[in-house]
Amino acid sequence: MRFTHVKFGCFLACVILSLTWYNSYNGHGEGEPPHHPEIVHLYERLLAVETRGELVSRELTSVLVNLRNLTRLRINNTSSNIPGLLKRNLSLFSSRLPNTYLYLPHLRDNPDGLIPHVVVGQGRTGVSLVLGIPTVKRQKQSYLVSTLNSLLFDLSPSERNDTVIIVFVAETDIEQVNSVGALIKKNFPKDVHSGLLEVVSPSHDFYPNFSRLRETFGDSKERVRWRTKQNLDYSFLMLYAQAKGTYYVQLEDDIVAKPGYSQAMKTYVRSLASDDWMFLEFSQLGFIGKMFRTRDLPMIAEFFLMFHRDKPIDWLLDHILWVKACNPEKDVNDCNKQKGLLKLRYKPSLFQHVGLHSSLPGKLQKLKDKDFGKAPLFTAHSNPPAELSSSLEHYQQHTLERAYRGEDFFWGLAPVAGDFIRFNFPEPCKATGYRFRSGNLETNGDRFYNTTVEVLPSDGSVRDVLVGGQSPQYKGSHDGFIVIGSFVDGLAEGEIHTHIQPISAMRLLVHSNSDVWVLLSEIFIKV
Repeated sequence: MRFTHVKFGCFLACVILSLTWYNSYNGHGEGEPPHHPEIVHLYERLLAVETRGELVSRELTSVLVNLRNLTRLRINNTSSNIPGLLKRNLSLFSSRLPNTYLYLPHLRDNPDGLIPHVVVGQGRTGVSLVLGIPTVKRQKQSYLVSTLNSLLFDLSPSERNDTVIIVFVAETDIEQVNSVGALIKKNFPKDVHSGLLEVVSPSHDFYPNFSRLRETFGDSKERVRWRTKQNLDYSFLMLYAQAKGTYYVQLEDDIVAKPGYSQAMKTYVRSLASDDWMFLEFSQLGFIGKMFRTRDLPMIAEFFLMFHRDKPIDWLLDHILWVKACNPEKDVNDCNKQKGLLKLRYKPSLFQHVGLHSSLPGKLQKLKDKDFGKAPLFTAHSNPPAELSSSLEHYQQHTLERAYRGEDFFWGLAPVAGDFIRFNFPEPCKATGYRFRSGNLETNGDRFYNTTVEVLPSDGSVRDVLVGGQSPQYKGSHDGFIVIGSFVDGLAEGEIHTHIQPISAMRLLVHSNSDVWVLLSEIFIKV
C-alpha cells in the first residue's frame, strides 16, 4: 500500500513539475495556473485528486489504527467476532458523508472522532424498524428504562426479531456511557443478548469546541450550545442506524408508546398510495415519532450538519421540506400545501412525551400530544369459567375478578414468598396456552419477579409420569402442581402440551419477597 502511494506521489510530482516548466516556458509567473484550456482542465483535475487523496489517506490511517486496536483485543470464547467488531468500529461519516470535514473541520486532525463506540450490541441488520433514542445524563430524573419498557411492552416475538432499538448515549464521559450500558444489560438481558437492544456512544473527539458559537434568536449561550450539540447527536445516530434496516423512527428517552405501535406503523406505510413522502409523523410534538426511509438518512444528516450551528433540529427539518417542495414565486399557502405532500400525519398519535425535566438544565417540558389520547392500562380477554382465589390483598377496586373478566387490571400489595393466584376450573378443561402480563404503561415497575406458572392435571397419574423417573420432563411443585413456565421481564407466556390435558387448575406462585406491588394487566387462558 505504501509503495502504491509513493508511485502516485512521484507521478503527481512529475506532472506538477511539467506544468511548472510549461508555465515558465510560456511566461507565466510562479504559482500562476496555466491558461491553455486542456492544461487548465488537467491542472484542476490534479488539484481535486490531491484533495481527495488527502481525505482518503486520513480514512485509511483511521482504518489501520482500528485494525491495530482490534488485533490487541482479547475476545472471550471465540475470535469469530472480529469481522463484526471491525464493521462496527469503522468510520460512519467518512464513508457516507464525504463532506464531513467541511462541516466539522476539527475532525481533520482527529479522524478517530468519527468512529462509534459500541457498548452493547450484536450487530443486528436487515430489520424493518430501527428506533433511535438519544439520551444524556439528566440532573433530575431519568426516564430511559421506563421508555424502553414501554417500547418493549407488547412486541410480539416476530416484531422483536424485526426491530433494532439503538440507545445513543450522547456523552463522552466513559463512566457515564458504561453505566447506561450496565443499566440496560441489567434490566433487559434477554433483549441485549438477542440483538434487539444496542447502546452506542460517540468518540471523545467527535464534538467541536462549543465556546465559539454565535448566539441567535435571543437564545442564551447555554441553549445555543444545547441545541447545537443536539443536532450533532441526531446526525451521528442517524448515520449509525442507516445500514441497519428499512425505516428509521426518531424517538426520545422520555416517551410512552401506545400498545401495537409497531404493527400500526408498518400497516400505515403499506397503506400509502404514493411513495413520494419524505417522512411520516406518528406524533405531533417536536422531533418525536418521525419516520424516515433509511436510504434518505445520509441526505438528511448532511443537511443537519451543514447548518448544525444555526437552528434547532425541528426547524432544520422544516427547511429541508421548504427546499424540496416550495416555489419562491408562490405564496406561503402553496408552500404549506406542497410540504404537506412530503410529510404525512398518522392519527391518533402513537407516542406521548412524559418527561417533565428537559435535558437542558432548568427547562421544564410540559408539552403533551393531544392526539395521543389515554393509553389502555389493561388488555381484556374472554377466559374460561373459573373460581378465583388469591393470598394477595388487592388495592381499591382493582380486584382479581374484574381483571379476569376483562374489566380492569389486578393490583395487589407487595407479595411475599408463598403468595399465590389460583384459577380453579369447575370442569377440567383443555387449555392450550396462557399469557400473564404484569405491569402496565403507567406502573410498569409493579411486576411479578421469581414467580412460576403451574398447572394441576385432572389425572394425578399424569404428574407421576411427567415429573418422576430418571429423565423428568417437568419440575413438580407442591399440592400436585407441575411447573410449566415463569415470569421473565414481567411476562409469562407459553403453550400447555396435550399430554398434560385436561387440567383442573392453574396458579401463579411467588417464590421470594418483593419490594414492589404487583399488577396484572393481562390474563389470558387460551382454550
